Amino acid sequence: MSQTPVFRSMVALGDSFTEGMCDSVLPNGHYRGWADRVAERLAAELAATEPGAEFRYANLAVRGKLIGQIAAEQGDAAVALDGELVTLAGGLNDVMRPGCDLDHVERTLGGLAERLAADADRLVMFYSVDPSRRMRSSARIMPQTLRLKRFVGELGKRENITVVDLFHVPAFDDARMWAEDRLHFSAEGHRRVAEGVLQALGYPPAFDWREPLPPAPPIPWAVKLRADLRWLRVHVLPWIGRRLTGKSSGDGRLAKRPTLERYPA
Repeated sequence: MSQTPVFRSMVALGDSFTEGMCDSVLPNGHYRGWADRVAERLAAELAATEPGAEFRYANLAVRGKLIGQIAAEQGDAAVALDGELVTLAGGLNDVMRPGCDLDHVERTLGGLAERLAADADRLVMFYSVDPSRRMRSSARIMPQTLRLKRFVGELGKRENITVVDLFHVPAFDDARMWAEDRLHFSAEGHRRVAEGVLQALGYPPAFDWREPLPPAPPIPWAVKLRADLRWLRVHVLPWIGRRLTGKSSGDGRLAKRPTLERYPA
């Protein structure tokens, strides 16, 4: 039987997926995403194995970042922090934009992954969720999404790179897995991603993260219409405005945990 791994530090890189944008907010105003949940479990495992040991966690991810920005703004910092466990998710923001240069995305993502894997005990990467059943406009981005998935799969053949497969989990088609903006995971979605990461690392299952949610009660037509109108007004129109003006939701925003600090504090 393989031994459950023990990590003393974790560094997370990426965009909003890793920053943790959802409907669960910590007392300090930051979102509590899957990376925070993974760090909590790793800290508990370390404390159980080595009483008094201090687990440290940094989260460099910032919403809206393209893979070039992740590499330029987070790569050197992550290497310098020298975390035992490093997580990297990026490239999907590039794929969602018209005219995406996939060659550039692959070169940049691959180069960053090689740098991180060279120093880390374990690098975790991801297959993104399959958008084909959930997003009406997914036909445009599916070829790039599948190509990026294949590329990450090739990176995952390296001995110390683990790829978490979100793509082949139909449970993520459920609207309850997503926050009000329908673009980022809900608290339940992040809980399941965290469990997927932990199981991929070799930790005993806490629950079946792939299991579908119980059937949802039907939503009255009027309620659904109001939700759709609010979604357009609060989320879609501002997103379109940012695209037209070349702005990003992450402009001027700093990472929520830029240094390796004790976690939980």
